[in-house]
Amino acid sequence: MAEYLDFFNIYIMGVLEMSFQFYFLVKILKKKLWPPFYFLFAVCAVSVNYFLSVGTLIGFMALVFLLTVCGTFVCHADFKSSLLYAALATEIMLLCYGIVQSLMSLLCPFLPAVFHDTAGIAVMLVSEAASLALTGFCYYMVYRYFSRDVFYPFYTTAEMQQMFLVFIPILMIFIMSEYINSIQFEFQYEVLVDEGPSGYLFSHWQLLVMHLLGLASLFCILFSYKKLQQNFRLSTELSLLEQQEHSLNRYVEEAKARYDETKSFRHDIRNHITVMKDLLQSGKLEEAVSYIEDMDDMAEKMSFPCSTNNPVVDILVGNKLGLAKSMGIDADCSLLLPYPCSLRDIDICIVLSNALDNAIQAVKSLDAGIEKYIRVSGRIQGDFLMMEIENSFHGKGAFKKGTGLSNVNAVAEKYGGAMSIETRGNVFVLHVLLIIPQHSEGIPQQMD
Repeated sequence: MAEYLDFFNIYIMGVLEMSFQFYFLVKILKKKLWPPFYFLFAVCAVSVNYFLSVGTLIGFMALVFLLTVCGTFVCHADFKSSLLYAALATEIMLLCYGIVQSLMSLLCPFLPAVFHDTAGIAVMLVSEAASLALTGFCYYMVYRYFSRDVFYPFYTTAEMQQMFLVFIPILMIFIMSEYINSIQFEFQYEVLVDEGPSGYLFSHWQLLVMHLLGLASLFCILFSYKKLQQNFRLSTELSLLEQQEHSLNRYVEEAKARYDETKSFRHDIRNHITVMKDLLQSGKLEEAVSYIEDMDDMAEKMSFPCSTNNPVVDILVGNKLGLAKSMGIDADCSLLLPYPCSLRDIDICIVLSNALDNAIQAVKSLDAGIEKYIRVSGRIQGDFLMMEIENSFHGKGAFKKGTGLSNVNAVAEKYGGAMSIETRGNVFVLHVLLIIPQHSEGIPQQMD
């Protein structure tokens, strides 16, 4: 009978537990797998557990490593994310099983002796079912309330490094729980001999409290980190909004200055025409041509270096490309925007401002001998606005998305569009597609 119980507990329930654990990992990584993969992983995990107990540090690390490998190569997820989620899933399951086993150990002395002889399988099934139910509830709570904020799939490198602060407490909780667990069982025999059943109960009460506190500590860590990440994102967004407000105020002031210059020019145009008429009537052609050239220079200073059909964007792109030209960068703009339209000016400015800032930063750091240029182009096709920002760059290594491109992607998603990056040798191209809404009130007033 004992052999059948061991087989059922080790292999049947082991496969079920490991499949359940791997399912949680796949779910929180937001991936989908063919169902037989869960069974294959469970068989491998049970085989590893046969030689290395998960209740030891080496067994814990082996199971976490196996989960991480599957998350990285089978689910095609990031290695750091897979490692963190694997450790979290394993620790939650161990703590839940420890809680249920401690409870069952507390209840067993109060059960009739005949119950132990005839219903051993039933007790084990109830224990396993309760452990899986508690584990499933904890997995659901983590996925439901923490997966978006704590385990967001689009982390920057800095956020991923901060997220690993969670890994150290998880490992610490496991080491301390297993250390206390080993001490309790080491002295269990002496307690039973010297103090009888009361000592036995006291030992398992300690284990129960320890596992409960460990699980509570784990959720407290996740909750605290969630709040920390929310505050970090809010402070980042506030900083970006302040920068955008400063930029927009500067553009507004420049627009006002240009408007005043244009108003003054229009006021004096009659005087200029009178002067030119007198010069021409007097036969002073050279003076008239020189006067016209001066007027043309005045008009050129009042015009925008880039004409996109949107006055706000003209100021922004003109400033950015003017800055690029002052650095010796060849800059060109052939962008035509619909105006007026339901695309908000501030959203278009967010896209172009971040894209051009990144382009200028990339181009100005190029070595001598590499062509330095920035090209801004775009066209309207039906209800779609397609923009391209092309620039030269070093062309070496992998490109990492920063906060600027995250803002561009957020605007693209806001309008139901998309953002993509293309690299060809020493050429970097940012593609942005925006769907022009037919009704402006259908667009939310702030980004998610």
